[in-house]
Amino acid sequence: MKLSEILKGIDVKSAYSDVDVLDVTQDSRLVKEGSLFVCIKGAVFDGHNVAAEMLEKGAAAIVVERDLGLDKQIIVDNSRTVYSPICSNFFNNPADKLKLIGLTGTNGKTTTTFLIKQILENVGKKVGLIGTVQNMIGDKIYPAKFTTPDPYELQKLFAMMVDAGCEYCVMEVSSQALAQGRVNGLRFALAAFTNLTQDHLDYHKTWENYFNSKRILFENADIAVTNADDEHGMKIIEDLDFDKIVTYAVNTNDASYVAKNVSFKPSGVEYELVGDSIGRCNCPIPGRFSVYNSLCAASCALSLGIDFSDVLDAISKSNGVKGRIEVVPNGGRDFTIIIDYAHSPDGLENIITSLQEIAKGRVVTLFGCGGDRDKTKRPKMGKIVAELSDYCIVTSDNPRSENPAEIIKDILVGMEGINTPYTVIENRKEAISYAIKNAQKDDIILLAGKGHETYQILPTGTIHFDEREVVAEILSELD
Repeated sequence: MKLSEILKGIDVKSAYSDVDVLDVTQDSRLVKEGSLFVCIKGAVFDGHNVAAEMLEKGAAAIVVERDLGLDKQIIVDNSRTVYSPICSNFFNNPADKLKLIGLTGTNGKTTTTFLIKQILENVGKKVGLIGTVQNMIGDKIYPAKFTTPDPYELQKLFAMMVDAGCEYCVMEVSSQALAQGRVNGLRFALAAFTNLTQDHLDYHKTWENYFNSKRILFENADIAVTNADDEHGMKIIEDLDFDKIVTYAVNTNDASYVAKNVSFKPSGVEYELVGDSIGRCNCPIPGRFSVYNSLCAASCALSLGIDFSDVLDAISKSNGVKGRIEVVPNGGRDFTIIIDYAHSPDGLENIITSLQEIAKGRVVTLFGCGGDRDKTKRPKMGKIVAELSDYCIVTSDNPRSENPAEIIKDILVGMEGINTPYTVIENRKEAISYAIKNAQKDDIILLAGKGHETYQILPTGTIHFDEREVVAEILSELD
């Protein structure tokens, strides 16, 4: 592709030769003969520092945001900002041929995107999905490294979806992706907001930065769907123009779609979905948050013109999502083991509260906190788990470069003065074994924090760690 085609719509501040470009990247490790290298300054690494080296490796040109005095340099105001549209141009702007549905918020994005995908597919639409657990094109699954991929991978996925005949792409849009401009230049047919609680402050530093990054999604959307029960739900769309604003709620009648007469069961949740029509919504995913997730998904689908009865029918057929309130086979034993990705204070509060609503026995929560992340969450998570659970097992999550014992100390600060009994077992596999071997009749054992992940990041490196396999191994030893 010609360089001029790749730079179409980009405000370039310097002259350049219209050479052929074979690939585009911001990763210096991936530069090869004919690549266009975009120099981006990150928190740790600045691509400008290796620009000359990239030209020596054969780069066709380099995009920079300051004059480096090099041949083949293309100067722009902000190289991070233009990287997304550059990648879009390179793949022939595939997102223009898709109806993009973007979800942002702290909790609920993954399950809600899966539900929306299932609703659309239920009426014969071909749908792509991008998110935390996996990426999908129709029923084909592709691994996901990040919740929202970097612009090159994102545009590549869009192109694959277009080639496969997809009409829609439903995607989780993380606060980091929005702040880093990974979705710059994209126009969303619909943007939806789930909720906002403390998370990722290690990256955003302030609550205001976190909120404002989420708001970026709504600045580039035609339809806004938002949670009227969340204090940030209306603020996030304040002073923005939309073709349509749709709200959903459980606790107020002042919304476009309201869940009434909610019933919680071990098999799922049921409620009356009240809007332009009224119907009984049966979502086979247990937990209070399933009301909000299914209500948000229904509101999005209805906003896109999907028939009311088709929406209710699709939700009733949902299979749930791996690592989200996932019931693990236990060989018919008289206790239940559940895996959930909850790894924030609000996420833990939601899942434990939901389990208490259906528990016949104890709720035993096994959890830890991630290393190299927001340390202020640790005592808060400890306090919430101790206050809401009947028994706690404090263990390791993904300690990364930190000492797991020090992370656990931070957690225990929040548990001081609370009478709930607990045990500390640093090794996560040993902790799971302890939970299972000491289970009582009708216990619900919640393995929180890892969810869909099949690895554990330790100070010594990353190891394979799938809690489903760990549970199966422990149970087999008991047989």
